[in-house]
Amino acid sequence: MNPFRQIGPILAALRRHKMATLLIVLQIALTLAVVSNALFIVKTRVLHLSRPTGTDEAHLFVIRNEWIGQPDVPHIDAQMRADLTTLRNLSGVRDAFASQAYPFGGWGGLARIKRQVDQTEKPQFAITYFADQHALDTFGIALVAGRNFRADEIGSLGPYDKSMPAVVIITRDLARKLFPDSAAVGRRVYLADTGPSTIIGVVDRLEGAYVGSTTRSIDEDTVLVPARYANPDGVVYLVRTQPGELATVLHAAPAALVAQNRMRLISPQDGVITLARARAQGYATDRGVAIMMAAICALLLLATAGGIVGLSSFWVGQRRRSIGVRRALGATRGDILRYFQAENALIVGIGVVLGAMLGVAANLSLMTHYELPRMPLWVLAVGAALLWLLGQLAVLGPAQRAAAVPPVEATRSV
Repeated sequence: MNPFRQIGPILAALRRHKMATLLIVLQIALTLAVVSNALFIVKTRVLHLSRPTGTDEAHLFVIRNEWIGQPDVPHIDAQMRADLTTLRNLSGVRDAFASQAYPFGGWGGLARIKRQVDQTEKPQFAITYFADQHALDTFGIALVAGRNFRADEIGSLGPYDKSMPAVVIITRDLARKLFPDSAAVGRRVYLADTGPSTIIGVVDRLEGAYVGSTTRSIDEDTVLVPARYANPDGVVYLVRTQPGELATVLHAAPAALVAQNRMRLISPQDGVITLARARAQGYATDRGVAIMMAAICALLLLATAGGIVGLSSFWVGQRRRSIGVRRALGATRGDILRYFQAENALIVGIGVVLGAMLGVAANLSLMTHYELPRMPLWVLAVGAALLWLLGQLAVLGPAQRAAAVPPVEATRSV
């Protein structure tokens, strides 16, 4: 039987069940709109939490050191120098440096970068790390242009001092944003309202310390500032180990620091943390949101499939006599089966068209209120195809029961 010739009878049958048809169409439309946007958010979250930092994560760990008492800035600076010497001399340690933050740490510094001191346009925001000449090797990142810091360029910075670095190293992504048409090395920039800083080097990639969505657009816009930050509240030591030595150094490093000077506090619970663990903790929210949204999508799809099964089963029960009449007039089991599948395809098709429009509108609204990119149309196309396939599978059982109705049903009274 030609499926196009069934459209007329299908529309006539649906007009007798307007409310039920409208409800299932709306359910399909809402499912497509919600599922497509939710899965797109899941995709962006998964990509976000799996992005590389650009560092040697497998061999990096962090020591969060707090000072006991109220040491002054010169004393802290001298102690940091001694601590770094101790860490670098440990067996199994490749390199180490001191900073105020680390990747996935959740806190750090933000810099407003201008290309001109009197620039009126919005400055470029970037994430900062205090660093020294050992930072690149500790992170495991390489220069793609320029040079590393020299020892004489590393200053000491107290908590109330304004950072006025003469030189900085930036990431490639930040360099492209600041100077899209020329090389960044040798160019001057202004950090906030300080004096000029010369860009002496560019690294390929270095993720910032923040993991939240509010800074996602500047995740790879990082500035290394040559300074030891002598903060009375504490310091972060980043340590890179030789291959196979991470577990040993994790226990040896805090003990060596305490032996060097006991006027410090390193928490036994979270004072020492590997970068792999920091990634897991930092992205726990993203991972939880992705799992929750995936579960919601699965429940919505199951609910929609259940609605299609229930409605189709109801219609089969309502139409047993008319099905029997068609069978008595020569319709085969295959004809009845194809009729219900075509009817379902039409209903799902109407719901998909409406759902696609709702999905686009929802994505535009999310783009306005949250830092979410535009959803590609192929996501809606894939969602529509999956819903159509789901509808065909859901209607298969009721359609087979309808096809099994014998011609003798035509003789039964209503």
